[in-house]
Amino acid sequence: MNIKPIRTEQDYEAALRAVEPMFENEPGVGTPEGDYFEVMCLLIEDYEKKHYPIEPPSLI
Repeated sequence: MNIKPIRTEQDYEAALRAVEPMFENEPGVGTPEGDYFEVMCLLIEDYEKKHYPIEPPSLI
């Protein structure tokens, strides 16, 4: 399991492909696979916040 920062769109797409199969059969908490899944999801979330921000809804 190779964990590295997500710096490019190519890194982002590779990270998504790596965790996608885990969503159907989520690994257990505290297992090496579970730790990998959790860390990768945090890295993906951070990348998405920086590169695909969601604007707050308008009050009107």
